[in-house]
Amino acid sequence: MDYRDAGVDVEAGRAFVDQIRNLVHSTFRSEVLGGLGGFGGCFQLPTGYQEPVLVSGTDGVGTKLKIAQILNRHDTVGIDLVAMCVNDVLTSGAEPLFFLDYVATGKLDKEQLTQVVAGIATGCKLAGAALLGGETAEMPGFYQVGEYDLAGFCVGIVEKNKMLDGSQVQVGDVAISLSSAGIHSNGISLVRKIVSDGGFSWNDTPELLNGQTLGNAFLTPTRIYVKYVLAALKNGLKVHGMAHITGGGLPENLPRCLGTGQAIKINPGSWNIPPVFQWLAQAGSVGAESMYNTFNMGVGFVLILPPEQAEQAISHFQSQDIPSFTIGEVVAGSGELIGLF
Repeated sequence: MDYRDAGVDVEAGRAFVDQIRNLVHSTFRSEVLGGLGGFGGCFQLPTGYQEPVLVSGTDGVGTKLKIAQILNRHDTVGIDLVAMCVNDVLTSGAEPLFFLDYVATGKLDKEQLTQVVAGIATGCKLAGAALLGGETAEMPGFYQVGEYDLAGFCVGIVEKNKMLDGSQVQVGDVAISLSSAGIHSNGISLVRKIVSDGGFSWNDTPELLNGQTLGNAFLTPTRIYVKYVLAALKNGLKVHGMAHITGGGLPENLPRCLGTGQAIKINPGSWNIPPVFQWLAQAGSVGAESMYNTFNMGVGFVLILPPEQAEQAISHFQSQDIPSFTIGEVVAGSGELIGLF
């Protein structure tokens, strides 16, 4: 016997690395030292920082991968993987520097996983991060043929005196929403149950979605906010806090950027809820509270800033084709979200 008899093709793994080499190199920044294939990726810290702080984040894509694998479409989930990590790191005011991925599969399919890595490379370029390295694990008997799972890891950097930690937020600050690109990567298990229990197909085109298939609607990748937000900060926007709206929606994520003794009062109806959420609520008979506690409801990212900065912020993001709205304000409280229901 050899390793191939056990279901692991080492030569295929080497060929896969060669196939994705150019994709990885296309993301490199000037601080990357060395190339692909070492035991560790090396990255030189950017110059100009007085007290640099490294900020790390890790995440996956969850059961959104099931939809990609059912539809045999693998070019978007890599963007999701990067987005879930870099948007988290951004909330501290950090610039993402580099990203690593972990791909596990039952049997290595070079064409399938090259699509995945192409998406990861696209996400890294959108975030300005280098794809510094990764790991591909072929695990026969653990995953079925055609199945794969993803995990991602990001490191960013911020000047210590500019790091956001909740202490900068003031009562009277306003919450500015940056629109999501749809459902992003959270609540997919509920989405899959609604589709399955309702007898729907991923190729169905509900009237609410204006001809878009359910599969395409739910595979729309997570929006990466990094370059837009960092540009706004560089142009003088005084941001006191940021929140990435992921699992748990607004009620769970928005209070995480507040300081002690603070809450956020939300103005329902102050932003546009995309049709995909309306379809989910109707098709699954999902109540408003469950919808807001599961999905982002059209709000992908939130900035907390002084009210006199609101107009400048909205103008900046609207100019980048990211719909933006004032959705609430910081009030005295104990870390809760007020007025949503």
